[in-house]
Amino acid sequence: MAKGKGRRDKAVKRQYEALPYPPRDPKDEAARLIEGSPSHLDELNHYLFAGKRDFSQSFRVLVAGGGTGDAAIMLAQHLADRGKAGHVTYLDLSTASRKVAEARAKVRGLENIEFITGSLLDLPTLKLPLFDYIDCCGVLHHLEEPETGLAALAASLADDGGMGLMVYATLGRTGVYPIQNALRVLTEDESVNGQVKLAKSLLIDLPSGNWLNKNKVLGDHKLGEDAALYDLLLHPRDRSYLVPEVLELIGGAGLDLVSFIEPIRYEPETYLKDTELRKRARKLDDGVRAALAENLSGTIKTHTFYIRKTGGDAAGPAKFDPEMIPFLKDDNAEALSRTLAMRSTLTAHFDAEPMTFDVPEGAAEFVLQIDGRKSLRDIQADISMTWPNFRARYAPTYKMLQGLNLLWLKSRRD
Repeated sequence: MAKGKGRRDKAVKRQYEALPYPPRDPKDEAARLIEGSPSHLDELNHYLFAGKRDFSQSFRVLVAGGGTGDAAIMLAQHLADRGKAGHVTYLDLSTASRKVAEARAKVRGLENIEFITGSLLDLPTLKLPLFDYIDCCGVLHHLEEPETGLAALAASLADDGGMGLMVYATLGRTGVYPIQNALRVLTEDESVNGQVKLAKSLLIDLPSGNWLNKNKVLGDHKLGEDAALYDLLLHPRDRSYLVPEVLELIGGAGLDLVSFIEPIRYEPETYLKDTELRKRARKLDDGVRAALAENLSGTIKTHTFYIRKTGGDAAGPAKFDPEMIPFLKDDNAEALSRTLAMRSTLTAHFDAEPMTFDVPEGAAEFVLQIDGRKSLRDIQADISMTWPNFRARYAPTYKMLQGLNLLWLKSRRD
């Protein structure tokens, strides 16, 4: 067992030295900032710190398994935009990936990142200070013992801090693991480039009935990027999780789920239209509801979620309270308001799969009021409603847009 583990450890390191992932060109930093979930600063503030964290004060971040730098660069830029108190520690075992991430930081002129080469399993010996926030995306599912990795992260987290994680989801990856098994047999002892070449040949002749060809939500192997193809179909160590397994993993590390992203994907009512079935689903515990939604969807290919320590001091999600300030992720109030005014339904695409939602009454009116400065009480006053009436009318719109991860709350007028 130990000998096999050692071979796989070396194979994982070989992969990321040969094919840093995801592939990034540092020169592109001059034109755009890649943003996403988890770990967008405003998003994590909403979910973990009740929208009330002051990022002009000290805020320590660990990006565990930083890869080519997407999360580290995003967080460092966001923190730099808020002041000089934020600091990011990047940790990754691949020197090639680190080189890309450092080059990206240099293009941006970011000086608030510390780069460390190593595994998150090294955390107990690195003696780093506790972190307010930890990002770990696409890493735990590549470890021999994910439980040990998550325990190491939990031990590095401040009691009032939180984490943003991503692991592979089983149902949306239907077809991946049979092909991984086939390629493992066919490409054993080949070089990385040799494995990629053989994999491409196999895909050309793959029967149309193969589950990988039937899976319409997977496309990494079609991008023309060797790193993406390898990560999907040739990774030497890879597992996926169902919702109950995610909950077991985080519970075993003394952690609690705060929210999956996007929350609406994990609500059974998103997929159930029958009144009786919806009624039954509403009676279920949160974890059972999320597992039911996953089974109904069938297309969730990654689980992205926020967690905090069980019994810790992290505030948790922001609430729809009068003094909170709503703001749109994309700052597109006018365009979104026009869309909502013109339609009775709103279509969102999850992994290329369209889902349609009924537009709540008054949605366009509410969205048009959102400018990132006015509190809910300010908007209430402008519309001349009592708070109970205001909440009853607009909470459904907030719930829909927040569930789609398009709308967050904060307490400060930045």
